[in-house]
Amino acid sequence: MTTTQTTVDTAEVAKFEAMAAEWWDPHGKFKPLHMLNPCRLDYITRQIAAEFGRDLTAPKPFAGLRLLDIGCGGGLLSEPMARLGATVIGADAAGGNIPVARIHAEQSGLDIDYRHTTAEALAADGERFDVVLNMEVIEHVADPLAFLTACRDLLKPGGLHLCSTINRNAKSFMMAIVGAEYVMRWLPKGTHEWNKFITPDELFDLLKRAGLDPVDRKGFVFNPVSWQWSISDRDLAVNYVTASLRRAEA
Repeated sequence: MTTTQTTVDTAEVAKFEAMAAEWWDPHGKFKPLHMLNPCRLDYITRQIAAEFGRDLTAPKPFAGLRLLDIGCGGGLLSEPMARLGATVIGADAAGGNIPVARIHAEQSGLDIDYRHTTAEALAADGERFDVVLNMEVIEHVADPLAFLTACRDLLKPGGLHLCSTINRNAKSFMMAIVGAEYVMRWLPKGTHEWNKFITPDELFDLLKRAGLDPVDRKGFVFNPVSWQWSISDRDLAVNYVTASLRRAEA
């Protein structure tokens, strides 16, 4: 019997297992993601609409698209994607997240296929998607290149891969670790490891090596005055997002 290799970091999974019950508490341990979510969704929906020629003013603009939310957590991205009409599979290596996500989706009247599994296992099973969301996950895996390669294999030719993470520099250390974990206490201490952060150039290189074609990158910037996030063309110093394609094969 063969086994599927995995890039799961068990210590990282344990961190999020411990916080699973708080996913839908906007004032709990996932407050930073709740605050960031409108900005993430703006980027995600615009990229999908542009790539697949969809009208975001339509009732179900993503109808007919099969979408994977890898590292779905409690479903903060899976649910709005389902509301927009996509067929959504939410996958997470932390098994404790899945019941939380399922219950919330049921309460919201949404049909989402949540699975306790990994990108590698899904790829080995021959699953294929039009869109793969890989948001705030890559800084928690054991082997980023192998993980991105699995994400590439999960895409249909012409599919879209969206990946967000945290830059690695002095500012990101101060903002994402010192600020978020120690000063604001938005996250438990030790949630992030600075040496696992990835610079935009490093991520573009990894995406290319994984067989993807990076086509865009933007920053997610927090304004402490307005207390809101926005998308930036130039400021990728801390949080940022990339868009890549699996080119249609000849």
